[in-house]
Amino acid sequence: MKSLKMLLRFAIVGGLILLLLIPLTMIRGVINERSAYRDEAFARVADSRAGAQRLVGPVRVVPWVERQHVEVVDAKGNKKTEVQVTEGHWLQMPASLDVGGEMLPSQREVGLFKVPVYSWSGQLKATFAADDYPVKPGRSYGQPYVVLGVSDARGLVGTPDLRVDGKPVRLLPGVGVASQVGRGLHAPVAGFSDSQGGTLAGSSIELQLRLDGSRALSVVPVGDDTTIALRSRWPHPSFSGAFLPNERRVDAQGFNAHWAVSSLASDAQAQLRAEGAVDSQAVTVSLVDPVDAYTQADRASKYGILFVVLTFVGFILFELIKSLRIHPLQYLMVGLALAIFFLLLISLSEHITFWKAYLVSAVACIGLQAVYLAHVLGHWKRGLGFAAMLTLLYGALYGLLVSENNALLMGSLLLFVILALAMWVTRRVDWYALGADLK
Repeated sequence: MKSLKMLLRFAIVGGLILLLLIPLTMIRGVINERSAYRDEAFARVADSRAGAQRLVGPVRVVPWVERQHVEVVDAKGNKKTEVQVTEGHWLQMPASLDVGGEMLPSQREVGLFKVPVYSWSGQLKATFAADDYPVKPGRSYGQPYVVLGVSDARGLVGTPDLRVDGKPVRLLPGVGVASQVGRGLHAPVAGFSDSQGGTLAGSSIELQLRLDGSRALSVVPVGDDTTIALRSRWPHPSFSGAFLPNERRVDAQGFNAHWAVSSLASDAQAQLRAEGAVDSQAVTVSLVDPVDAYTQADRASKYGILFVVLTFVGFILFELIKSLRIHPLQYLMVGLALAIFFLLLISLSEHITFWKAYLVSAVACIGLQAVYLAHVLGHWKRGLGFAAMLTLLYGALYGLLVSENNALLMGSLLLFVILALAMWVTRRVDWYALGADLK
């Protein structure tokens, strides 16, 4: 019968742990909801300022119109000749493309949320080789022009400075017939000596522009040989896209990254000619905070059930070893105090820096439980002992949260150490005898 009582005690504690999953899950829902509000703030900044920017080009476009006389048969069987008109364009990619510049970071505040934005002072240099275009009967070529794809032209500050073969050329809005580059700008360049075709002379293009955007900048490597060099004072870049930097330096003062991409390794040219999407071939740099408050709070909440389990295990050991009687409602009170820590953490971190929010939340919850447990466990030393254990747990958890690359390793080691300590402390316990002595 006494063994059944001990088994019932364990069952009740297990049920309380499952019950506490409800508030912990609700708190995680609050964290996800606040994170969604932050994403809405990002969208508001993108709508009012400029969103993530994608740069395509420059590429040279040659539109053409082809007229052919074809013989058709109408419904009555009569033959007649009609003129069939076909329109299209040639795309010529640069033989070499150099893209560089500095991303000047800042932050925009939308309510409680801060959105990382940048202003890119960009420089582009492209060279186009001479190209022969076929002479076809009935085909005539139009005015060639250079196209630069910019995903959000609202981010352009001032008028970009474009020079073709050293001469200034005015950029015009739109991309003409080259819709595959998305939105952007274009500028007419020197054309054929004969509109029926022939050789389009080579040229060099230099462009300087200032482009505002938020969160990310992407560059599509459309050249036969493309080099990209980007730098910024932002200390937490995220490099993504089809190609990672060949060289990079990231430290507290910012980052400096270099790419060298050949058309032999990239499908960007083929996708542009096929009028497909080229986003998958872009080189992307994002300005992120790898351990922002919501990521840290969400990561912390995942350890909430571990805090509850460890605390309840300590209570059970006190009950069995010290012959204390702790009511299930007292278990529940302590579990709720552990859960409320995570709600305090996320609410405070929206107003003060994360480490201060963590410190205030931890001190408040540990102090509350120290006073409460001193009465529950029958002595102030026992309350302080449990408070010291919780302090160690909160300290270990903070180490997990601020570690970007070693969180999994540190978490695994923490669990191993805790299990090893529990096994060491209880290695000489006679559980049958404790069950027989349980009141």
